[in-house]
Amino acid sequence: MAASNKKTSRKHIHSEGTYSSGELGNLTLDDGTRVVTSPTTDIRRPVCAGIDVHKEILMAAVCVTDPATLSALFYVRQFTSSNSDVRRMAEWLKSYGVEDVCMESTGKYWIPVYDILEHNGLKPVLTHPKYVKQAKGRKTDFRDAIHIANLFRMDLVVASFIPPADIRDLHELCRYRLKLTYMRTSEKNRYQNSMTVSKIRLDSVFSDPFGKSASAIMSYLVGSDSEDVRDEDILKLVDRRVKAPREDILDSIHGYEFIGVQRDKLRIIQLHLDDINKCISLIDEKLEYYRHKYAAIIKHLTTMIGITEASALYILGEIGANMSVWRDSASLASWAGLSPANNESANKKKSTRIGNGGHYLKPLLVQCALAAVKSTKKDPYFYHKYQTLKKRRGHKKAIIAIARKMLVAIYHMVRDDADFLPIDHAKTVTCCDHENKGLNLDNILAFLGRHGADEETLRLVRLQYKDTEANGNPESSAEKPPQNKKQPNSSANAAVVPKQDDGRKRSTSPKTSLPDASPSKATA
Repeated sequence: MAASNKKTSRKHIHSEGTYSSGELGNLTLDDGTRVVTSPTTDIRRPVCAGIDVHKEILMAAVCVTDPATLSALFYVRQFTSSNSDVRRMAEWLKSYGVEDVCMESTGKYWIPVYDILEHNGLKPVLTHPKYVKQAKGRKTDFRDAIHIANLFRMDLVVASFIPPADIRDLHELCRYRLKLTYMRTSEKNRYQNSMTVSKIRLDSVFSDPFGKSASAIMSYLVGSDSEDVRDEDILKLVDRRVKAPREDILDSIHGYEFIGVQRDKLRIIQLHLDDINKCISLIDEKLEYYRHKYAAIIKHLTTMIGITEASALYILGEIGANMSVWRDSASLASWAGLSPANNESANKKKSTRIGNGGHYLKPLLVQCALAAVKSTKKDPYFYHKYQTLKKRRGHKKAIIAIARKMLVAIYHMVRDDADFLPIDHAKTVTCCDHENKGLNLDNILAFLGRHGADEETLRLVRLQYKDTEANGNPESSAEKPPQNKKQPNSSANAAVVPKQDDGRKRSTSPKTSLPDASPSKATA
């Protein structure tokens, strides 16, 4: 009894995640005690610095650790946020031998500081303010800088993902183009509202109210007086490929009237739309450079159904082309806000909703997933995955799961420089396409085999099925008309489970007896 309670015996050792920069060795004893071993030393950066960033001032603290006593000595100094003073701060940090610098992501004020420090040979690390928040009642700029440096030297700061400079440029262009697209959509909605108010119903006739023909007609109406508008001139503007009847087009215009300032509003909106389209065209020209630079990666990503060249470029602008910055694919999915959260207390699991991260990446992947699950002929891999998940979890959770699968696949494709070919692709596509769910002997035997039926039971089922097919059902055929002979199938269903005698008396009432009981009993 005493030997079984020894705390030196090991049951199992496994990883317990990360603490500081190293892994925790987790040892579970026989009595349930978990022994956790910290890394060799908690001081990961003997010399480092922390910066408390504000709009006009920067509070910098250099932390120098004594290797003998492990006590820290802090040198704190205040700088302004001007470019010359930030460069002076970089030289001051390097004079103490600092290489790693940690700072808060305060608005957009951290960006020029980050760039200047990076250009001066330092390694800045950005973190969210919630990870270095000071306790209430002890918060000052002086203490905040010391607190950031102290946490940073022990590697207790969660670093934010900052891609390289060229990916940051791509990131800016892609996001700005997306914003312009949103603005263009808003302007188009305002344009259609003005058309409705002016009794112009071209959107009911044309599939695209901003197409070539509809735009030409609207420009003609806005630029002409109502008395000068003629049906012949309108029909000349309609493209010959338009399938809508010409009478319906004219009927949607007759009786129009620009009320108040609607004509001026339509002109201003059209000018704004033209300017937005020009800006988007300029951005597309800039993006051509990155399309050629990352052509190999884009080619790999487009092998996945649902991913186009434009979406592949947008994804690269968000996650970068170097996957070594991520611990694994699960870390990337968590950063993108596509992983369920852990919220457990008192052995009770609370809400596990996905996070709020990936404000640009997550909607993009959801759109790609919606396109991928519609592919039933070209590549039905994600279609079958989606249908399986939808039955159990519903549409919304299934789409998020497909988006996460796509992001995990993108991680491996970029890391391994390979095309999209999951290990279960052939199995998923072929099994789902050729699966036969008809009720026959083979499917019955396969079902019983999956649920633990032994060989003797399967042999009895085969014999019963063969005897039933050979003997037919004489009793039922004598009582029922010939046209209703469906008894062999029902007898096969009844013969699935062999009868077993458990020693109890059975009722012999005609209501409980089956017509095919005699072949089953004879076989048994």
